[in-house]
Amino acid sequence: MGNTLLKEDAIYRLIRRTFVAAVLMAGPCLTGCGPARTARPDIVPEVAVVAIQPQQVALTFELPGRTAACRVAEIRPQVNGLIQKRLFTEGSQVDAGEVLYEVDPAPYKAAYDSAAANLVSTKQAAERAQATLAATIASLERYEAVLQLAKTNRDRCETLLKKNAVSGTDHDQAVVDVNVANAALNVAKAQVESDRQSVGMAKAAIQQAEAALETAKINLDYTKIKSSISGRIGRSNVTDGAIATAYQTVPLATVQQLDPIYVDVPQSTVALSRLKRSFANGNLTTKGTDGVRIVLEDGTVYPLTGSLQFADVTVDQTTGSVILRIVVPNPDGTLLPGMFVRAIIEEGVREHAILVPQQAVSRDPKGHPLTLIVDADDKVQQRELSTDRSMGDKWLVSSGVAQGDRVIVEGMQKVRPGMAVKVVPSKAGGTLAANLKDTAQTTTH
Repeated sequence: MGNTLLKEDAIYRLIRRTFVAAVLMAGPCLTGCGPARTARPDIVPEVAVVAIQPQQVALTFELPGRTAACRVAEIRPQVNGLIQKRLFTEGSQVDAGEVLYEVDPAPYKAAYDSAAANLVSTKQAAERAQATLAATIASLERYEAVLQLAKTNRDRCETLLKKNAVSGTDHDQAVVDVNVANAALNVAKAQVESDRQSVGMAKAAIQQAEAALETAKINLDYTKIKSSISGRIGRSNVTDGAIATAYQTVPLATVQQLDPIYVDVPQSTVALSRLKRSFANGNLTTKGTDGVRIVLEDGTVYPLTGSLQFADVTVDQTTGSVILRIVVPNPDGTLLPGMFVRAIIEEGVREHAILVPQQAVSRDPKGHPLTLIVDADDKVQQRELSTDRSMGDKWLVSSGVAQGDRVIVEGMQKVRPGMAVKVVPSKAGGTLAANLKDTAQTTTH
């Protein structure tokens, strides 16, 4: 037992001496390696930069909207009757004035014939009244002649009576003849006036008869229900044999003109006000309203461009927006009413825009955009940016950096403001710089 304890103690002392020797041998190495790891002040972090250069940028905004036909005609009957025929193919192209339906014309043809016969009868009555008036006028002239003769005889008798050449009875008879002729003339005048009124009434009756005939003709024409515009006709709401009611609530069919077609998009009044201010202070110059691009529901760009026609003058109280109407050519009928599309409208041109790559922009805890630049002394400086909008993989910046500033795009993680850095070419080559020179267009803002 004692020998065993002596052996274990010897082994313990041997292990301790070996450990101490190892520590003493490793000490110089540890003390020598420490200063060598930290004492390299000549190592400067490398960063890649992009020089900021103002450029001309075309700005656009993208808005959702829906298509609408530029003209819509709801086909309704204007007379009552039985629909005998439908003369169009549903979904086809129809022309203005083309007959779409036929209403039973029999009762309206009978009314037209009756009105035509009544007009003939009225004209004949007017001719008779005119002839009667002519005869009455002739009688009036005869009575005027008789009166003139009676006055002459009366004057002659008065002269002879003074010479006692005629009796008083003859003189009295001459005076009576004058009075009788004068009364007959007055009767003839009254008859002429009455006949003239009859002629006037006959002419008025002719006008009434002509108006009745025209009304009957219009109603007869209305039995052929025509399209008022050219366009694409939809499905028919009635079939042959249906009863049509004049100006009924439900249209028989609807015709829509699809070329050109409207695209109505809502635009907020806030954005419109900002746009007006940009034009007023010279930040933007107008580029016109033509060249509006349309993107379909599946992301396909419509091959033809439209033009902005007008902005509505009434603001929607629930959304705070106004409607912008765009006119788009649609010769092939690709766009149909009610389709959801997106319109990319050219807002204007910013002559001296500053674009900063998004990879060079970070955010502080409060969400403010920051970027790092390299100053003239090759030291890092931090700048707070004021961003306007994103444009692809870049930010449109209104303040924070200026022309000539070198913005760090690579190596930001290993530098801090105030550190000296070494500027090296970007690993992406000239891609970033080339992209910044391209005229960019915005998305919805």
